[in-house]
Amino acid sequence: MAELTTMRNIGPASAAWLAAVGVATITDLRKIGAVAAYARVKRVRPKASLKLLWALEGAVEDKDWREIGADRKQILKRQLHRLVD
Repeated sequence: MAELTTMRNIGPASAAWLAAVGVATITDLRKIGAVAAYARVKRVRPKASLKLLWALEGAVEDKDWREIGADRKQILKRQLHRLVD
């Protein structure tokens, strides 16, 4: 089971937040996806910003979070709203 910190955009703090909500491995993150993982973290860390969502999406896609385009960000936000509403 590969560690999350080996993925792009995932540092020790983000990895700890994810582990605390049951996302402990790369496989876990890829299985549930960036939006669901972000929603889990957001529930326990309400101040988590959308930059974490972009970072998680970038990690899954193996790209820098700043490369996530505006269209993709809008899709992710819609998915998030559907998940939490």
